[in-house]
Amino acid sequence: MNGSSRRAQGFSFIELIASLAIMGVLLLAAMPVAQMAMKRRQELELRQALGEIRAGLDRYKRAADAGRVAVESGASGYPPDLQVLVDGVEDIASPKRAKLYFLRRIPRDPFYPGKADDPAQTWGLRSYASAADDPQEGEDVFDVHSLSTERGLNEVPYAQW
Repeated sequence: MNGSSRRAQGFSFIELIASLAIMGVLLLAAMPVAQMAMKRRQELELRQALGEIRAGLDRYKRAADAGRVAVESGASGYPPDLQVLVDGVEDIASPKRAKLYFLRRIPRDPFYPGKADDPAQTWGLRSYASAADDPQEGEDVFDVHSLSTERGLNEVPYAQW
Protein backbone atom coordinates (compact mmCIF):
# COMPACT_ATOMS: atom_id res chain seq x y z
CA MET A 1 0.00 0.00 0.00
CA ASN A 2 1.14 3.40 -0.91
CA GLY A 3 1.27 6.15 1.77
CA SER A 4 -0.61 8.62 -0.43
CA SER A 5 -3.59 6.30 -0.95
CA ARG A 6 -4.26 5.97 2.76
CA ARG A 7 -6.70 8.39 4.29
CA ALA A 8 -5.32 10.38 7.23
CA GLN A 9 -6.61 9.26 10.61
CA GLY A 10 -8.18 11.65 13.19
CA PHE A 11 -10.42 14.71 13.12
CA SER A 12 -10.17 17.57 10.72
CA PHE A 13 -10.05 21.10 12.08
CA ILE A 14 -13.66 21.76 11.04
CA GLU A 15 -14.90 18.59 12.75
CA LEU A 16 -13.08 19.63 15.94
CA ILE A 17 -14.62 23.13 15.89
CA ALA A 18 -18.10 21.67 15.27
CA SER A 19 -17.67 19.25 18.19
CA LEU A 20 -16.55 22.07 20.50
CA ALA A 21 -19.52 24.22 19.43
CA ILE A 22 -21.98 21.42 20.20
CA MET A 23 -20.36 20.82 23.59
CA GLY A 24 -20.55 24.56 24.35
CA VAL A 25 -24.28 24.69 23.55
CA LEU A 26 -24.93 21.66 25.77
CA LEU A 27 -22.94 23.25 28.60
CA LEU A 28 -24.88 26.50 28.30
CA ALA A 29 -28.13 24.56 28.45
CA ALA A 30 -26.99 22.68 31.58
CA MET A 31 -25.89 25.77 33.56
CA PRO A 32 -29.37 27.03 34.55
CA VAL A 33 -30.34 23.52 35.64
CA ALA A 34 -27.21 23.27 37.82
CA GLN A 35 -27.84 26.72 39.33
CA MET A 36 -31.44 25.80 40.09
CA ALA A 37 -30.35 22.57 41.77
CA MET A 38 -27.83 24.47 43.90
CA LYS A 39 -30.45 27.03 44.97
CA ARG A 40 -32.89 24.24 45.86
CA ARG A 41 -30.20 22.60 48.01
CA GLN A 42 -29.54 25.91 49.80
CA GLU A 43 -33.27 26.41 50.35
CA LEU A 44 -33.53 22.94 51.87
CA GLU A 45 -30.60 23.79 54.19
CA LEU A 46 -32.37 27.04 55.15
CA ARG A 47 -35.63 25.24 55.94
CA GLN A 48 -33.79 22.66 58.04
CA ALA A 49 -31.74 25.29 59.90
CA LEU A 50 -34.81 27.41 60.65
CA GLY A 51 -36.70 24.33 61.85
CA GLU A 52 -33.82 23.22 64.06
CA ILE A 53 -33.38 26.63 65.72
CA ARG A 54 -37.11 27.20 66.14
CA ALA A 55 -37.51 23.74 67.70
CA GLY A 56 -34.70 24.60 70.15
CA LEU A 57 -36.41 27.89 71.04
CA ASP A 58 -39.69 26.05 71.62
CA ARG A 59 -38.00 23.42 73.84
CA TYR A 60 -36.41 26.20 75.90
CA LYS A 61 -39.79 27.94 76.30
CA ARG A 62 -41.49 24.69 77.34
CA ALA A 63 -38.74 24.06 79.91
CA ALA A 64 -39.16 27.61 81.24
CA ASP A 65 -42.94 27.20 81.44
CA ALA A 66 -42.46 23.88 83.27
CA GLY A 67 -40.28 25.59 85.89
CA ARG A 68 -37.04 23.91 84.84
CA VAL A 69 -35.29 27.10 83.69
CA ALA A 70 -34.85 30.15 85.92
CA VAL A 71 -36.87 33.04 84.49
CA GLU A 72 -36.93 36.57 85.87
CA SER A 73 -40.30 37.95 86.89
CA GLY A 74 -42.05 39.50 83.90
CA ALA A 75 -39.74 37.84 81.36
CA SER A 76 -41.18 35.99 78.37
CA GLY A 77 -39.47 32.68 79.07
CA TYR A 78 -37.53 32.71 75.79
CA PRO A 79 -33.71 32.54 75.80
CA PRO A 80 -31.68 35.77 75.93
CA ASP A 81 -29.61 34.70 72.88
CA LEU A 82 -29.04 31.71 70.60
CA GLN A 83 -25.81 30.64 72.30
CA VAL A 84 -27.76 29.69 75.45
CA LEU A 85 -29.42 26.91 73.46
CA VAL A 86 -26.00 25.34 72.82
CA ASP A 87 -24.30 26.17 76.14
CA GLY A 88 -27.25 24.89 78.12
CA VAL A 89 -28.86 26.10 81.32
CA GLU A 90 -29.11 24.67 84.79
CA ASP A 91 -32.21 22.53 85.38
CA ILE A 92 -33.52 24.08 88.60
CA ALA A 93 -36.00 21.22 89.03
CA SER A 94 -33.19 18.64 89.10
CA PRO A 95 -31.71 17.73 92.50
CA LYS A 96 -28.26 17.42 90.89
CA ARG A 97 -28.70 20.70 88.97
CA ALA A 98 -28.00 18.96 85.66
CA LYS A 99 -27.76 21.07 82.54
CA LEU A 100 -30.46 21.20 79.88
CA TYR A 101 -29.26 21.52 76.27
CA PHE A 102 -31.53 22.57 73.43
CA LEU A 103 -29.21 22.53 70.39
CA ARG A 104 -25.98 20.71 69.57
CA ARG A 105 -24.79 23.61 67.45
CA ILE A 106 -26.17 26.71 65.82
CA PRO A 107 -26.50 26.14 62.06
CA ARG A 108 -25.39 28.85 59.62
CA ASP A 109 -27.79 30.64 57.32
CA PRO A 110 -26.82 29.30 53.86
CA PHE A 111 -27.92 32.59 52.27
CA TYR A 112 -26.07 34.90 54.67
CA PRO A 113 -24.60 37.59 52.39
CA GLY A 114 -21.40 38.26 54.34
CA LYS A 115 -18.74 36.43 56.30
CA ALA A 116 -19.18 35.69 59.99
CA ASP A 117 -17.11 33.50 62.28
CA ASP A 118 -20.04 32.92 64.63
CA PRO A 119 -23.04 31.13 63.03
CA ALA A 120 -25.36 32.97 65.43
CA GLN A 121 -24.42 36.24 63.70
CA THR A 122 -25.79 34.97 60.39
CA TRP A 123 -29.39 35.14 61.64
CA GLY A 124 -31.76 38.01 62.22
CA LEU A 125 -33.42 37.81 65.63
CA ARG A 126 -36.96 38.68 66.64
CA SER A 127 -37.84 39.50 70.21
CA TYR A 128 -41.09 38.35 71.79
CA ALA A 129 -42.08 42.03 72.17
CA SER A 130 -41.68 42.88 68.45
CA ALA A 131 -44.38 42.68 65.80
CA ALA A 132 -44.31 39.88 63.22
CA ASP A 133 -44.28 42.30 60.27
CA ASP A 134 -41.34 44.25 61.75
CA PRO A 135 -39.02 41.82 63.56
CA GLN A 136 -36.68 43.58 65.99
CA GLU A 137 -34.05 42.32 68.42
CA GLY A 138 -34.73 42.73 72.10
CA GLU A 139 -34.18 41.14 75.50
CA ASP A 140 -34.98 37.63 74.27
CA VAL A 141 -35.06 35.51 71.11
CA PHE A 142 -38.57 34.52 70.09
CA ASP A 143 -37.80 33.73 66.44
CA VAL A 144 -35.05 33.86 63.81
CA HIS A 145 -35.05 34.84 60.16
CA SER A 146 -32.61 35.01 57.28
CA LEU A 147 -30.76 38.28 56.71
CA SER A 148 -30.64 37.63 52.95
CA THR A 149 -32.36 40.10 50.63
CA GLU A 150 -32.86 37.41 47.97
CA ARG A 151 -36.16 35.81 47.03
CA GLY A 152 -36.79 32.10 47.06
CA LEU A 153 -37.88 29.99 44.12
CA ASN A 154 -41.42 30.51 45.43
CA GLU A 155 -40.85 34.32 45.17
CA VAL A 156 -41.12 34.77 48.97
CA PRO A 157 -38.14 36.67 50.42
CA TYR A 158 -35.91 34.45 52.55
CA ALA A 159 -36.26 36.96 55.40
CA GLN A 160 -39.95 35.99 55.59
CA TRP A 161 -39.47 32.23 55.74
